[in-house]
Amino acid sequence: MKAASIKEIKTELNQRSTQELLELCLRLSRFKKENKELLTYLLFESDNEEAYIKSIKAKIDSDFEDINTNTYYYIKKSVRKILRELKKFIRYSQKKETEVELLLYFCEKLKSLNPSIKRNVTLTNLYNRQVNFIYKKIEKLHEDLQYDYNLELENLKLK
Repeated sequence: MKAASIKEIKTELNQRSTQELLELCLRLSRFKKENKELLTYLLFESDNEEAYIKSIKAKIDSDFEDINTNTYYYIKKSVRKILRELKKFIRYSQKKETEVELLLYFCEKLKSLNPSIKRNVTLTNLYNRQVNFIYKKIEKLHEDLQYDYNLELENLKLK
């Protein structure tokens, strides 16, 4: 089965009634966890971005606490998993400020991880890639926000 284009789906959805749209959304949410998470964000959390950011930061905190620090292998696997989930949550929001703030927080937690990431090349490279990515994202923001986030990034580098 070939998937329809976005334009075709949009025209078809315009022809459906409100009840049919409701049923389609509920059916869609049953199939994948990501669909349900996106609907949850759109319905309950999109109007309060600050609370959304706080909840994600709390999740990042708990995930970093659960990392098995016995070997760098487990640390790398856990950090990659946390970053993958974080990118998913950022994709739901689609706001540049949220993306920068969450990535800064991730880098802060990664840098303060014990044992130090400086002893492992892979983790150091992952950290540096994220910092470079943040720099590129900051350039696209408003000037006032650029200044604030650049200060945070410089403070992160000094730690």
